[in-house]
Amino acid sequence: MNYKGKAHKVGEHIDTDAIIPARFLVTSDPVKLGENCMAGLEPDWVKRVAPGDIMVAGRNFGCGSSREHAPIAILGAGMPVVIGHSFARIFYRNAFNMGLLLLEVGDAVDSIQDGDTLEIDASAGVIRDLTNGAEISCPPLPASMAAILGRGGLVNYVKERLQQQ
Repeated sequence: MNYKGKAHKVGEHIDTDAIIPARFLVTSDPVKLGENCMAGLEPDWVKRVAPGDIMVAGRNFGCGSSREHAPIAILGAGMPVVIGHSFARIFYRNAFNMGLLLLEVGDAVDSIQDGDTLEIDASAGVIRDLTNGAEISCPPLPASMAAILGRGGLVNYVKERLQQQ
């Protein structure tokens, strides 16, 4: 799984209400949720994002409530991956279940600046910052997780498996 896009940095301890505020939880439509992604942090933040761009987060990203809408909003905004220092555990699980790739890189996240162009080879566990030449290693994405992500999340993965039986 390879990705390339512009980095959009957000801070530390960003909770799910900042990712998608409760007032927008009247739908589960990814496009509608994506239009309001990060509105709890900064109104119109998402207007800087192009499809394929990459969110880069500090410590404890996705803390707070366990709403599945948060990873759906990020995907709906066109960002298929979040690189972070660390993630709240329930958000981590929800993200993969919804089809959003998370890469946890610890302090190495500090080498990425807002606006840098990133290239990711998730299968190899390599993140290249094409702007500054830095290369960050992370655990390679296991084949089982790649299979879930490749089908757009756990529900689609299970449906496909059941249809094959």
